[in-house]
Order: sequence, then C-alpha cells, then structure tokens
Amino acid sequence: MPDEEPVRSGMPERTWSPPALAVLATGAVVLLSGTAVFLGALFLSVAPANSLSQRYQDQVNGLVYPEFEQNWKLFAPDPLQQNISVDVRVRSATGDGDWVDLTAQDIAAVRGNPFPSHADQNLLRRAWDFYDSTHNSQDESPIGSRGRLAEEYLKRIALQRIGPTLLGAPITGIEVRSATAAVPAPPWSTQHWSTEPQYRQLPWWPVSATDFQGLS
Repeated sequence: MPDEEPVRSGMPERTWSPPALAVLATGAVVLLSGTAVFLGALFLSVAPANSLSQRYQDQVNGLVYPEFEQNWKLFAPDPLQQNISVDVRVRSATGDGDWVDLTAQDIAAVRGNPFPSHADQNLLRRAWDFYDSTHNSQDESPIGSRGRLAEEYLKRIALQRIGPTLLGAPITGIEVRSATAAVPAPPWSTQHWSTEPQYRQLPWWPVSATDFQGLS
C-alpha cells in the first residue's frame, strides 16, 4: 500500500517574527532576573550576617520590610509560652472609644475556617512583633531606622480595621496596647502560675486623612 500522507489541518502553522521572539526572550529574562533578585534578597534577610548582606543591608531592608518579612528558622522554635493580644481604641471630637480586641477578631475568623487567610493568621501578629523588636519597651522610643516604619505599619493596620470615623466624627487619634498572659499549665501539671494579662500601653498617635490613603 502506498504511504498515506499525513492529515494536515486547515490552520496555518504559527510562526513568530524575530522582533516578537526578541520581546518574549527579553520579557522572560526580566521576569527570571527579578525573581532571582527577590528570592536572593529574602535569603539574605534571614541568613546569618555576612559581607554581602552587610554591604547591601539598606537595599535588602527596603525590599523585604515590612510586607515580605520572613520569620522562618532552620530548626523548630520553642513553643509559645505566652498569649499576646493587640487592642486598639480611637479618639474623635465625640470622645474616646472603647478598646477593641483586634486579635480576637482574627481568632474568630480563623477558628473553624478550613482555609483561613494568611492575613488573619499573621498580619497583625507580625506587625506587633515588628514594632516590639524596633522599640524600647520602657519609653516606646524607636530603635534603629525601622522604628518609625513599624509605627506607621501597625497604625495603618489598626485604622483599616476600625475605619475613618467614630460616632460620625473623623478619627483624630489612635492608641494601641498589648495584653500578654502566660499560657496556663496543663491539667496534669503540678506547677501553677498567674495567667492575669500584663498590659503594655503605647502613647496616642495622631491620625489624619492621609493615614487612610490606600486603605480599603
């Protein structure tokens, strides 16, 4: 039997012009290079101090903090021995509002949810850790160049939860506090300690309309 000719579709075979191939190749190189730089910066931010991370510390910090901060460790950390919650209250021309437990809101959103969001689990907690690591707990003065950034980051997260008004009047101030309580001993333990919360109350921060820019 004579060889059968292959069946050809009516669609013409696609060919890329040299300029199109050059654009695609350039785009691929840019994307791969950007990904490599970003992953490299994340690695340097968590790696032990070395000559490269020290030389480019400002650039690495500018890219990583605060949105992409990493908190992983090579070995498993010690289990938590304290429960820390973050409360906030705001002020307007109508007076001061009541304390609102933002951590309790996150716990309620996560509990029973088979697919809890990363923001509900970590955004507020990491923002407080960021503030705590960049401030003196005695007088709340910032330590290092990232202190003011930590304040703005924590304040904007709280304002996003509360909204721009209190009883119909624009918010003019906000105050944050943490409540730290020891995790209670298990029922089988003979040890006992106080689980009463210890509060760390921050000073009032002024609030203006610009603090809500970009918040949804």
